[in-house]
Amino acid sequence: MLAGPDIVVIALVALVVLVLFAGIKTVPQGYRYTIERFGRYTRTLEPGLNLIVPFIERIGAKMNVMEQVLDVPTQEVITKDNASVSADAVAFYQVLNAAEAAYQVANLENAILNLTMTNIRSVMGSMDLDELLSNREVINDRLLKVVDEAVRPWGIKVTRVEIKDIQPPVDLVDAMGRQMKAEREKRAQVLEAEGFRNAQILRAEGAKQSAILEAEGQREAAYREAEARERLAEAEAKATRLVSEAIAAGDLNAINYFVAQKYTEAMTSIGTASNSKIVLMPMEASALVGSLGGIGAIAREVFGDQGTRPVRPATPAAPAAATRVTPPARTTPTVNPFGPSSET
Repeated sequence: MLAGPDIVVIALVALVVLVLFAGIKTVPQGYRYTIERFGRYTRTLEPGLNLIVPFIERIGAKMNVMEQVLDVPTQEVITKDNASVSADAVAFYQVLNAAEAAYQVANLENAILNLTMTNIRSVMGSMDLDELLSNREVINDRLLKVVDEAVRPWGIKVTRVEIKDIQPPVDLVDAMGRQMKAEREKRAQVLEAEGFRNAQILRAEGAKQSAILEAEGQREAAYREAEARERLAEAEAKATRLVSEAIAAGDLNAINYFVAQKYTEAMTSIGTASNSKIVLMPMEASALVGSLGGIGAIAREVFGDQGTRPVRPATPAAPAAATRVTPPARTTPTVNPFGPSSET
């Protein structure tokens, strides 16, 4: 049996253990505990080992100060142009002041949720449907600003509010699809017309450049041809002048040479004509030989006086004309109309 002192000792040990258990508090990382003394907030315990006054102080609220996610359920929203859409969102918030979050608002998460849903209807209801669908970033920014301002007295910081989905009515989605299809068809037709117009312009430009280049080529060719004719006429005029001077000086060999040259040129043209198979020569074939003999005589007179160059006999073969001319059947004596003998 335990004696009286032993019972007292045991009771004291149990009391000490109970006091230690009631006075030592451990706060995990990411949490803050509020301490109340007789129901009144006194301080906030930080993470780690903390001591409180047993039986006088107690833990009031255990607040999670990590960033938390709050899903905002889908709700119907009437836009500014009376279109009904369904929208849902997600909000991120963090407790910055545990005491304010614990004692300034009851049911903190529900309060933030209702506040966010209300502001979603307010912000989206002030916008037209087209603006609503195309400016989601603007909606998020406006929601974040409004909600964060509203929860600031609660010691809460809203970091982000994101609209997850916006669903217009089915008939409105069909109308939007038809509108988008019509817009794309219109753009396609416009692009096709512009491409056809550009192609026509390029083809016209190409034809224009081609015509210009062709005209320039013809002009250059005509200029060259006129220039060649001018040079030829000058040469003819010079030759005629020289012959005239020679005749005026009493040199009949010059005119004989000139006439013989024209004679041979005429015979060459007749013989080389493309539409002539057989050439009938009504003149004496030997006249050509006589003409060439006259040319040889002129050459001998010109170069024979020097006595240093060998003088070839004037015996032209004239093979080309002989192949085209029929064999001489006539026995008319050869007369050289351009010879220097008889007339002198």
